[in-house]
Amino acid sequence: MLFAGTDTEGVAEGRITAAYRRWAEPRVIEGRVYRTNAGRIEIDSIKKVNPDLISDYDEMLHLAGRMNAKDARRRLRGDETLPTWLIRFHLVEGPDPREELAAAADLSPADVEELTTKLAHLDELSRHGAWTRQTLELIRSKPATRAGDLAVDVDRDTPGFKIDVRKLKNLGLTHSLEVGYELTPRGKAYLEALDK
Repeated sequence: MLFAGTDTEGVAEGRITAAYRRWAEPRVIEGRVYRTNAGRIEIDSIKKVNPDLISDYDEMLHLAGRMNAKDARRRLRGDETLPTWLIRFHLVEGPDPREELAAAADLSPADVEELTTKLAHLDELSRHGAWTRQTLELIRSKPATRAGDLAVDVDRDTPGFKIDVRKLKNLGLTHSLEVGYELTPRGKAYLEALDK
């Protein structure tokens, strides 16, 4: 989930703990932690609501940082025919385990072997053949390059390429930039270990 304007600050400070979204179907799962532009949040609940029935007296308005029902409806984005969802969440304090993992550049031979096994498994599950090493090498050689341009380089569609890069990110090997990606210290150390 992304937040805009003053909502970003409100979520980061823990003042905003609810959001209204128009989605064809839920894009978040109750109990799961998500990284957002305002910090990590854990989803407490998600339910479909009728935006026309939102009342000025609804306590969710305050939790979502909205002045009144009209303000909540006005700020809804997307196709008006899509369902509206009310998401309740709370800010997750403390360091992000994925960021700590990504910063860990001191890899033991066992670490390298474990990563190689995990990447081989991702390659085996792929419908388009081995891709993990090629993608890491591509990001190393072309940091901060648009995902669409990188996808063309390896003859992939952009959405599928992005999903695969996210799998590498979950292993602490890549990091998303404003435009494109870069290898994390862990990702650089892993490729350097393979280059030896």
